[in-house]
Parts: sequence; C-alpha cells; structure tokens
Amino acid sequence: MLLTIIPGIAFVSMGAWPIVGFMGLGVGLIWWALSAHQRDGRRYEQVTLWPDQLELKQVDGTGKETLTRFNPFFVKLVIDRDYNERTTALHLRTRDRDVELGAFLNPDEKSSFAKAFGTALKRSRG
Repeated sequence: MLLTIIPGIAFVSMGAWPIVGFMGLGVGLIWWALSAHQRDGRRYEQVTLWPDQLELKQVDGTGKETLTRFNPFFVKLVIDRDYNERTTALHLRTRDRDVELGAFLNPDEKSSFAKAFGTALKRSRG
C-alpha cells in the first residue's frame, strides 16, 4: 500500500489523477486474489477406514465441515482419467451417492492416493 502512495502523488502532480484509481483497483484485486488463495489452501479432507465403516470428513477454507459415512462393502472408488491416462478425478460412489474426493489435489497426488486407498479398501473387505 505504501509503495502505491509515492507513484500516486507523482501521477496526481502530473495531472494524470485517473491512474490513481486504477492503481487502487489493481491493489484491491491482488489483495482479493491472495486472500482467496490463502483460504483455499486451508481446505483438507480426512479419510478414515474401519472394517465396518468409511468416513470422509471434508473441511472447506472457511472451516465448514461435512462428514459423509459409507459402508466399505458397498462403496466403490471410481477413478476418472484423461486421454493421457492421468488421473483427473476420484469419486466414492454407492448406489445412491457420489462424492468427489481430493478435488484440490494435482493429478500425481490423486493417482498416488487412489493406489494406496484402493489397496486399503480391498483389504478391508477381506
């Protein structure tokens, strides 16, 4: 903010006062983008698998929690892939529900999680 005052004074003294408004708009947009990025960085999901239950706790950037429970015998891990066989999305799917898992992960992280979680889900079924 302080760094915009000096150029702002210079532009006003030259008679180019409308530029000061655009500088303020630019600073406001940068502040908004950084705060949105920071808020999204606080998102997380916690997956807990027991022999008789699967819990998915999703927490968004504002702290709002959503808890979804599944029976591990009836849930299916669905992996969406693109034409290059990269993992694009993970879903926990039952007959009546479909919940996206790890939407904020990159394709490599999604693939790694799908491999580990798929193995754990198969082991829990016996």
